[in-house]
Amino acid sequence: MAITARRVMGSLMGFLVVAAVLFTLYTVVVLKWSYSAGERAGYMQKLSSKGFLCKTWEGELQLVAIPGSTPEKFLFSVRDDAVAQRINATMGKRVALTYEQHIGVPSTCFGETEYFVTDVKEVPNQ
Repeated sequence: MAITARRVMGSLMGFLVVAAVLFTLYTVVVLKWSYSAGERAGYMQKLSSKGFLCKTWEGELQLVAIPGSTPEKFLFSVRDDAVAQRINATMGKRVALTYEQHIGVPSTCFGETEYFVTDVKEVPNQ
């Protein structure tokens, strides 16, 4: 029994469709399910829109350091333009960022980091 070109093409197309559906389902699950969530407080250092094809908001928060220790930076991504604008308005100020950690995001099209900020609150200096 000879395998026809039509049968091979049909099998290949079926495999590609199944692979695309599985990849899409994986991406949706990874973006909806968060591994962890929390808040980080510090001073807003930077927020910029990056990327050639997929534009993402990428930011940097300098965490409040204990005197004598090296300052730590918290790198994050923002998916919501409204949240990005609110963060941009707090540049240089002390803020608390609410974030969700999403592990295994398949592309940097969704953000360069695994930490996605969902809210920002300005914190008064003490």
